[in-house]
Amino acid sequence: MLPHDFPPWKTVSYYFYTWRDQGVWEQVHSILRVDVRRLQGHEDTPSAAILDSQTVKTTEAGGPKGYDAGKKNRRPQAASPR
Repeated sequence: MLPHDFPPWKTVSYYFYTWRDQGVWEQVHSILRVDVRRLQGHEDTPSAAILDSQTVKTTEAGGPKGYDAGKKNRRPQAASPR
């Protein structure tokens, strides 16, 4: 799904993963972040962060969960005759 004027996908893939493994993408991102912050009149790095309960996700959703083999059937069972 690359544009037609790009090299073959194997070449693009090779360079992407090579640069990723060498940390090039992180360096580019860091440099761009500093430049954008300076253009906006901010310090190079943020001095604070704001988190709320919607931002911080937890791993426990509504308490413990487990497998109950007795609840395998999804349809209600017929009442047993007495």
